[in-house]
Parts: sequence; structure tokens; C-alpha cells
Amino acid sequence: MSVERISGEAWDEAVADFDGVCQEQLYVFARMRWPSVEHEALLFRVDGEVVGGVLVMIQPLPLRVGAIAVTKWGPLLKDESRPDSDAIYAAMIETLITDYAQKRRLMLSVLPRASLTEVNGEAEYLWKRGFRKGSALLFPNRYIVNLRLSDEEQRKSFHQKWRYHLNKADKEGLVFEHAPVSRLPEFDALYSAMTDRKKFPDHSAYDTVPGLMAIADERLRPELFFVRQGEEIVSGAVIFKSGDRAVYLYGATNDRALPLRAGYFLHWHIIRWLRDNTRASWYDLGGTDGFQGLHQFKKGMVGDKGVITPVPHVANYAASALPMMLGLGAFAARDSVQHVKRVIDGLRSDKAKPDQARNEDAA
Repeated sequence: MSVERISGEAWDEAVADFDGVCQEQLYVFARMRWPSVEHEALLFRVDGEVVGGVLVMIQPLPLRVGAIAVTKWGPLLKDESRPDSDAIYAAMIETLITDYAQKRRLMLSVLPRASLTEVNGEAEYLWKRGFRKGSALLFPNRYIVNLRLSDEEQRKSFHQKWRYHLNKADKEGLVFEHAPVSRLPEFDALYSAMTDRKKFPDHSAYDTVPGLMAIADERLRPELFFVRQGEEIVSGAVIFKSGDRAVYLYGATNDRALPLRAGYFLHWHIIRWLRDNTRASWYDLGGTDGFQGLHQFKKGMVGDKGVITPVPHVANYAASALPMMLGLGAFAARDSVQHVKRVIDGLRSDKAKPDQARNEDAA
């Protein structure tokens, strides 16, 4: 295996047709989301053929006492169906260990994606290779819909209650629209009004959406969808559709969406659009942040043919004790800050709206 370091712009172009491509591994996203870190893009070849790659972020520690090399959802495989994909992934990890942990004396931190199989092969390799389990998401489950079903098979796969609500929504005179980028201001207005109405603190990366929607390469640019009743837009979504796993990025509703069951109608037609217009096999709905109503909504949509699977622990590796100690200390401090934020956000949300109403609105 050979490795080549390339520019961020060249990286985005190179991974556009990777099976494993995701927004967190795009330079155009990472530079907006984490502007204070260095970004290093590595492309891997076997016998001259590109087989994978990774975008690594070099995060300096406080007082510049060291740094952490972080990759989220990487390394990426170009062809996840290759019979030697496990060996390619292992070789990429070995290259990262040699460069970042051994030569540069950094702690290497890898967060694998949720697996579509019962055993997460990538995570298992990291544990066997000597990586230590680090931070974990408080609510790690991801809800992933199977896109490669006919309309009849898909509707049959939904849980009975989800299918009931979809049938009700079908009778409300709703219209589904695949919208051009020029209509993003309409989604911005809907999203802003929703966050104001719910009084939820927004710690998401929503401010990166304009940059993502401005990507010239259609293979990487997210898609925009709306549901309207008459002339009124009642719900919308921004979807990352590249690679083998499309991802639900952001959704927005107005106060009429819930009684109209617009969320059911929206996702049903997004599933059909992704099946018919992309090569994605799966639709990742994300997590729930602990909202029981959102869990029921997504579980019902995943149904009998999809997958509910956890994101693994962060995997940390260092060649000696000092970088490991410094890295783990930095992560512990970050986790403490995030815990305090969650407590404060929870208190504010409880004061703003009863829990059940929050769950229903989320769905």
C-alpha cells in the first residue's frame, strides 16, 4: 500500500465516488465546522489503484503541550464490497499508527461508523490492535433504513403504527417537492422559526449548510426537500445522499406539521427518491438524543428490514504514556463541559415545553 498526502480540495474531489464518503470526512465541511485545527488528507493506493483514504484533524492541546490526531467516521473505503476490504482498512490504520503515533508522537483517535452488521468489524480490529476505548455517545444508536425495497416491500416493513400514520398523511392533500439550491432561504426560514418556537438550543453544525449546498460537485452536494399543503410549506429536510449510506442532516417543521403527520409523508417520499435517484443502499436517520417519541418514530420507520445499531466508543492509541495521558485528559475535560451543557439545555427545555410535546414535535 502507498499513501499520498493531497490538498483538501483535491481530497473532496477524490472521495466523491467512495462508498464510505460522509459529510464529516469532507474538507469543505471540516474546515467550516472545525476551523482552528489542521486538516490532512491521505489517499491510499494498492498497486496504483485508489482503495481508500482519510481526513485527519490535528487538534492542538491547551498551552500547546501536544496535539491529537483525530479522524471521525474514517478511514474510508472506496469499495466496501471488495473481498479484501478488511485488509485494506487494517493497512490504512497501520499507516496512521506509524505516522501519527510512532513518528510524530501524537495520540491517534479514531471514531468508526455504526456498522450495518451485528459485529462492527472496524471497531473489533481497533480493540485487537491495542486501541483503548474512550468517550462514548450518551445515546449511541443509529437508525438506518433499507433503501433497496419496492414500494410495497417498504411500506410492509414499516411498523404497523408508523404505516397507520403514513396512511393518514396520504389523505391530507400533501405535496412532496425536490427543491433546487435556490430555495434554501425557504428552509432557513422554516428552520429558524422552528428553533425559536421550540426554544431548543442548537449546537448542531447548521451554519455549515450554506457551504455544503454551494458545493459545485453534484455528487457531494446535499439535497433539499419540502412538503407543502396548498401554498404553505409545512416541513422540509436536507439530506446527504453520496456514497452507499445517505444521511438525514437537518429537518424543520411548522406548527401545522404534527396534526398533518407531515414527517411521515416527508420521509416516505425521501426514501423513494433516494432509492430511485442515488446509488445509496441505506438511509441513516441519525440518533434520538434520548427523546422517547423520536425513538418510536425512527424505530417504526426502520421497521423489519432496516438496522438499529450503535456508534462504537472512540478508539485511542499512543506509542507512549505521555501523549496518551495528555490526550485522554483533554477528552475528559471536553466531555465534562459537554455534560454541563446537556444539563443546562435539559433544564431550559423542560421549562420551555413538556417532555411529551418535545418528543412529538421531534417526530
